[in-house]
Amino acid sequence: MNQRMVSSRRRIMGLHIITSLLILVLAFRLGWLQIVEGEKYQSIANKQQTSDLVVPSKRGTIFDRNGKELAITTVKSRIWANPYLIDSPEQVASKMSRILNMDESELLQRLTREETSLVSIARRVDDQTVEAIKELGVRGIWFVDDNERVYPYGNFAAYILGHTTDDGMGIAGIEQRYEKELAGIAGRSIVNIDGARRQLPFNVEKTYEPINGINLILTVDEIIQHYTEKAVTAAWTEHNADRVIAILMEVKTGEILSMGVKPDYNPNTPRIPLDEATEIYWESLPLDDRMNQWYSMWRNPVFQEVYEPGSVFKVITASAALEEGIANSNTKFQSTGSINVAGTTIRSWRWYNPFGEQTFAEAVRNSDNPVFVQLAQQMGKETLYRYIDGFGIGGVTGIDYPGEIGAFMYRLSQIGPVELATISFGQSISVTPIQMLVSASAVINDGHVVVPHLVKEMMTESGEIINKVEPSTVRQAISAETSKHMRDILESVVSEGSGNRAGVPGYRIGGKTGTAQKVVNGRYESGKYIASFFGFFPADDPEIALLVIIDEPKGERYYGGEIAAPVAGDIFREVIRYMDYKPAYQELEETTSVRQDVIVPEIREMRLGDAYERLSESLLTGQLETKSASDQQALVIDQFPKPGTTVPANSNVILYTGYSENLSALVAVPDLNGKTIREANTILSAQELVLKITGSGLAREQVPEAGTLLEPGSLVNVHFGP
Repeated sequence: MNQRMVSSRRRIMGLHIITSLLILVLAFRLGWLQIVEGEKYQSIANKQQTSDLVVPSKRGTIFDRNGKELAITTVKSRIWANPYLIDSPEQVASKMSRILNMDESELLQRLTREETSLVSIARRVDDQTVEAIKELGVRGIWFVDDNERVYPYGNFAAYILGHTTDDGMGIAGIEQRYEKELAGIAGRSIVNIDGARRQLPFNVEKTYEPINGINLILTVDEIIQHYTEKAVTAAWTEHNADRVIAILMEVKTGEILSMGVKPDYNPNTPRIPLDEATEIYWESLPLDDRMNQWYSMWRNPVFQEVYEPGSVFKVITASAALEEGIANSNTKFQSTGSINVAGTTIRSWRWYNPFGEQTFAEAVRNSDNPVFVQLAQQMGKETLYRYIDGFGIGGVTGIDYPGEIGAFMYRLSQIGPVELATISFGQSISVTPIQMLVSASAVINDGHVVVPHLVKEMMTESGEIINKVEPSTVRQAISAETSKHMRDILESVVSEGSGNRAGVPGYRIGGKTGTAQKVVNGRYESGKYIASFFGFFPADDPEIALLVIIDEPKGERYYGGEIAAPVAGDIFREVIRYMDYKPAYQELEETTSVRQDVIVPEIREMRLGDAYERLSESLLTGQLETKSASDQQALVIDQFPKPGTTVPANSNVILYTGYSENLSALVAVPDLNGKTIREANTILSAQELVLKITGSGLAREQVPEAGTLLEPGSLVNVHFGP
């Protein structure tokens, strides 16, 4: 055998060995993939060969108590595409972009995406658009149902309903609180497909039908909600307030009949504020800042923000004093206009003209702070806090709404004499509006503290009621006898006192006014107030309770009796008519409290003490704006409103004073007409006067008038307008 043959055989043998080794490796690898990792790759294959599309469930409808649809779901279409199946994507993008009103380049980018075989083209497309696209006959385009949440009345009851995300998940309000019930359970459509996403012929399609969401029936009455929002909107506009709130609740059941909050937002477009200027400003913000603004706009101030209630809180202190036997309706108190507590002087709102001797009932009607300080001192902090907790202010009300917060209040160990005194009349304690309404309602509901709620029933698509919310009472805070005394006293506040503008001729209505200086950054801010009114009807056997809050009204009127009570009166009037309550009195004009208008008298050049008496004779009160000239001998230099103006009884007249023997120290008010806010402030600062602003634009009106002599440091009220 020659050398060449040997060499050839060796090469053949080598190739044979190498081939055998490769076959062995491939066999081993194949076995490894099929046996050891077979389950893994089978799972991957199933995923690649299976089209698993979600079939959305229909979100439940939200109705008012009478069956009016407040939030509904409409079924539209979602368009999907498989880029691998699209022929001539440039041509398809050109045609579809015109139908969908989309940017052509953006659509083309989606249709030519290589990393996926499934891209979303458009959501919530109407039937007409779907038909137009189908007529194009484009291969690789298909349609599935897509639900859209719609609020037919726009921003109506926005803070009650809340809204959903783009994917239909509740993110605020009732939508969020009852997400599980409303959402239902999504279905699935499972189909085996090949690499081109064509259905395989041997496939058995499986469809799991969705389970639609449960419908909710609210306690809210759509008609009463309209009345409430109408009154709230009018007050918000009239007083240029930061915010106005009104909540109406059934006293015995805790059912919320209406809840109006302005400003609000439209749940259909929850990221766009209703105010155009605000919208433009938000668009200029970074995304994080814009998101903070969204969350702030969505936050419901009724359940998720606190305020100092002021004199409305006195219903708690008064009922506690009655229950403890510290006072009864006829107990006498002597009021000197102020009281000294641990070196701090606490004044009555009418400190300049003290009430003198008055009964407990009169002190409540007069809302005299020093009397309530005395009551708290006699009770002590432990007793007062026991009642505050008993009325539910120490915790949350338990309303079926997400994110409810509790009160901000001192711990018992932190309360000193001054804190105890101020808490007695509703300062140094912050509550949510719903807490104040629930606790005040317990005062006139035989002491029963109820759990408020917004959902009355749950109902299936077929109309079957599957869950009915029953009224729930937490505890009894005071006795029925004490509650009756409080009802009688609070009825007199409306029939004879500061709450008379909440009255409705022929009907028995009770209530309590409140005015609190507003806390800003932990300090009481001069010139900023929260006016409020708590009312109920009928006074002898309450069925409806109402709380009205006007946050930071602009202008000269800011007392609860002046601006919050009329809002309550407007709502009560409409509700009484709508619910067809019969009048309690036949002789309406003779037996009920009717709004009374009076003429502002001339009090300029009068001594301050005489001016107060003259105003009192005219059923008016004086509000002193001058800092130092405040004794009874000070001279009234100017007044607002001017003499001869017609105003409601119990209105305030703003007084500016000085001393005739010290006229050389006074400065003349300059003419600010047509000046900007900056110019007016500069001019007044040079005269050592203080600018008080309402409105915006150029100076149009000023009080006092130009040329009036004032002492340095006095306020000049200027209204700016276009």
